[in-house]
Amino acid sequence: MESMFTPLHLTRRHLLQLAALTSSLPLITVRAAQATPAMLASAIRNLVGEAKVQVGKVRLDIPPLVENGNTVPMTVSVDHPMAPENFVKSVHVFNEKNPQPNVANFHLTPNAGRAQVTTRIRLADTQKVIAIAKLSDGSFWSTTVDVIVTLAACTEEMP
Repeated sequence: MESMFTPLHLTRRHLLQLAALTSSLPLITVRAAQATPAMLASAIRNLVGEAKVQVGKVRLDIPPLVENGNTVPMTVSVDHPMAPENFVKSVHVFNEKNPQPNVANFHLTPNAGRAQVTTRIRLADTQKVIAIAKLSDGSFWSTTVDVIVTLAACTEEMP
């Protein structure tokens, strides 16, 4: 037995019933999620736990003004040796307003030779970008840069 909604049996009456049914459904608008300062603090706390984050040793090279937030170049470098007993274990990049506050995580070994990573990120709006390095002794070091974005990324609405 065929369904009455197969293309062969779809009548004008069925189309009108379907249109009436779907027009009574509420419209849903999907918006990009917005991060909050609490989300940023929570993401950083997940990384460092109760450890103190010290300012210094980390350099974040990122343009202070970008025309398009879809592709923002950045380089994070850490002024620290990369010896087997004393090295940078990881570099983490956070931002203030993207839907996800943790933008990137890089795990290093002494074989890297130097503590430097380069990538491109997306920025949803004008905001602070924070780089945190974890050293092999368990200490955390950071720097923060304010970036002005004239055309935001990460905010496209879903159809």
